[in-house]
Amino acid sequence: MDGFCPLASGSKGNAIFIGTPTTRILLDAGLSAAQTIQRLGDIGVSLASIQAILVTHDHTDHIAGIERIHALHDIPVFANAATAKAIAAIAKKRPRFKIFTTAEPFRFGDLDITPFSIPHDTPDPVGFVVHMMGKKVGFCADLGMVTSTVRNHLQNADYLYLEANHQISMVHASHRPKVYKDRVLGKQGHLSNDECAALLVALHHAKLHHVHLAHLSSECNTEQVALEVVRSALQQKGLSLDLSVAYQDRVSRAIVF
Repeated sequence: MDGFCPLASGSKGNAIFIGTPTTRILLDAGLSAAQTIQRLGDIGVSLASIQAILVTHDHTDHIAGIERIHALHDIPVFANAATAKAIAAIAKKRPRFKIFTTAEPFRFGDLDITPFSIPHDTPDPVGFVVHMMGKKVGFCADLGMVTSTVRNHLQNADYLYLEANHQISMVHASHRPKVYKDRVLGKQGHLSNDECAALLVALHHAKLHHVHLAHLSSECNTEQVALEVVRSALQQKGLSLDLSVAYQDRVSRAIVF
């Protein structure tokens, strides 16, 4: 398929397929190789056709499948130096890295890719803006707060994949330990539904065609709550957007160009 499709989104694994007629990549590889193969198959794509893996950061739910996938197909892994170093430190066999520099655009195939800095509790985490087939797509999850850097890079996107991790009241009411709550709610943790909504109000424009709400917490959020909070914030400003949730346990809505 030409476009993009979240294969999994959440703390149990993250991966997104991005494809054009000549270029096919994964953004993160946090599923097992077997699960990755299965979910790619669900959208008619083979793992053997993937030409690169882009990595946002080194947390397990974003890199768990890299070593096995690399062993199967020798797919190069694009990461910044800090992330590559962290992956290499735990890998039994070092992947074939291609190092990019955060904030410096680069080209792969017919994709123009810009990695930009996001606040999260790991060395040099990034989001990505991908220009493909005349469209601008922003991918931004696992961030504790919205910065001017985040806002500026995501402006005027045609499509967004944006974190709506938790409802703050549900975090406080959960049985999770205090250290978990402090981390999630901190400035290097995860974006809440309300913070996601406020950012979408700021980014709204007539050509923003669709937004995936991503990385929903299984305990401290629900699909209904996330959609309701975001839609309500937009409606209060007289705005609307085509929204869907990126799922953890199955392939999500595919965006076909």
